Order: sequence, then structure tokens, then C-alpha cells
Amino acid sequence: MTENMQTLGMIGGTSWHSTIEYYKLINQMAGKVIGEQANPPLIIHSINIELMREQNKEKINAKYLAVSEKLQAAGAKAIIICANTPHMVYDFVQPKIQIPILHIADVTGKEAEKLRLKKLGLLGNRPTMTGNFIPKELKENYGIETIIPSEEFIPQAHEYVSKELTQGIFSEDAKTFFKEQISLLKARGADGIILGCTELPLLIKENEVDIPTLATTNLHAQMAVDFILN
Repeated sequence: MTENMQTLGMIGGTSWHSTIEYYKLINQMAGKVIGEQANPPLIIHSINIELMREQNKEKINAKYLAVSEKLQAAGAKAIIICANTPHMVYDFVQPKIQIPILHIADVTGKEAEKLRLKKLGLLGNRPTMTGNFIPKELKENYGIETIIPSEEFIPQAHEYVSKELTQGIFSEDAKTFFKEQISLLKARGADGIILGCTELPLLIKENEVDIPTLATTNLHAQMAVDFILN
């Protein structure tokens, strides 16, 4: 089994807490199949998170393309972006490289299909919630509708993600806020919630809310392992 594993390129850094979680999950999940004495071949390139905070889309696209090309040249057979927000580069980068980027919305859509969910609330930072890179994939490929918190709550959600969660701070205030948002999204018809920030599943546990939650990090990591081992 270990001889046939495919090398995976990982683009991390946004945040490094998120990257560690991906690395840990991929190794743990793979270890359950190949044995704890072994681990999968991974190439990690960590990007400075300040690039994302500048919110200059052209610079972000150019950087992710350059890093993807480096990973491809280094022997990666696929790429996983270790966060939700940087998937904004997918439509720009994917056509310009020869290896697949494992899209986080793809595995989210498959899990929602399995759970027969049709309308998902999306939580995360401002670019993730207001961008189209997750809703578009879910709508076009799975027929799933996506809703986000009301405009008045977007700044606070973004603040908690950028100033606390991505810096490893998990406060009770943040937990209370996001649990309230889940209740509001459910009242608007959501039958499931996308925890669309890598750190959100660390803050909100599935047994703490009364609606199915899709922890994109765990799903994405399993997608990575399935690729590596197949």
C-alpha cells in the first residue's frame, strides 16, 4: 500500500493553525489505513497570511499559481489548499496547471448529498461568506442552495475569524456568537451548516448544536487521503 501512495502538495499558512490541523488529520486518517508506523508523502508550502489580508486578488492569484507550479514541479500529483478562503483562486489557477486541485466545495457537496441536505448555511470570514467560490460549486454541481448570515452580522463574524480563530484564540464570546448565527440560519430554512473556516470545528462541536454541521476541514482531509491512497 505505502509503495503506491501518491504525493500530495499542500498550500498552507492561512493560518498556520489551520495547516497544522490539516497535516495532523491527513496523517492520522492515512495511518488508520497504512498503519501508524508509516505516513503519506506530503510537500508543504506555507504562504504568509498577510497576503490574504491585503485582499489584492491579482497578487493572491499570482502567488497561488506560482506556488502550485512549484509543487507540481516538485512531484506533487495533486494539490490541497489548507483553508476555505484561498479557494477563491481555484478558477484562475486550476486551468494553468496539469494536476488537480482538490476543491473543498466538492467534498462538501458530496457529504451534503449523502445527508440529503438541500439548503446550507455558510459560516466563515467575510471573503468566504460573501464570495461565490463555494456557493457556485454547490449550486452548479449539486443543486444545493447556500445562505449566509444577515449583512449586519458579517463584520462581527469576520472579526472573530481573523482576530481570534486564525490566531488560535477560542473565546466563549465567539462560540456564543456563532451558535446564535446557526440558530438564525436554521430559522431561515437551513437544514445544515457549513463550518467554512478551518478553525470553526475546533470552536463549535457537532453535539453542541441541533442541526447537521459540515466540518469542511475533516471532509477535505479525508478527500486528500482518498487521493493519496488510490
